[in-house]
Amino acid sequence: MLAPKIRPISGWYRRGYLPHYTRPGQMQFVTFRLADSLPTDVVTALMAQTEGNHTDGNDAVRRKRYEHLLDSGYGGCILAQPSVRAIVEEALHFRIGRNYDLHAYVIMPNHVHVLMTLYSEQHLIAVIRDLKSHTARAINRALGSTGRVWGRDYYDRYIRDKRHEIAVRDYIANNPVSAGLVKESHKFVGSSSALPWTG
Repeated sequence: MLAPKIRPISGWYRRGYLPHYTRPGQMQFVTFRLADSLPTDVVTALMAQTEGNHTDGNDAVRRKRYEHLLDSGYGGCILAQPSVRAIVEEALHFRIGRNYDLHAYVIMPNHVHVLMTLYSEQHLIAVIRDLKSHTARAINRALGSTGRVWGRDYYDRYIRDKRHEIAVRDYIANNPVSAGLVKESHKFVGSSSALPWTG
């Protein structure tokens, strides 16, 4: 069965719990998480607190709460397993030059952060859906399991300027440190600290 065609989207749109923003050639900070990384009632309550308001201040509050919850290590944290982490890392690298330029990433135990610039003919919905679908099948095969691997939605934040980009790169690099997984960011396996700057 063929996947439904994705209509071109530019600007704000909504799917699932979270608001999204995309524009061709726009650098994006994307977070997607494992299905068991946050209880559904917690996500619903979090989104209800800032419903319908996309201002920078409101978005920052939502983002901070969301990241704190993810970093608490809820769920099975299967991305901490080297074989599972390798599946996601390989999939991220495979799409470089096909769908996007990949600037930075980190694969945390129960979520993934990615800084990317989509090519103009690509749509964020389709790229993330394809990435999650491919890795879910491979992860289920590797673990001998079935069922949902990834949470239904993802979080994205468009990069406003170079200062914002640097802050996001720092956040991605230091997320394992702030979550208490390592003392120095370069010691965390599953991070892109060696990727060159392309901006």
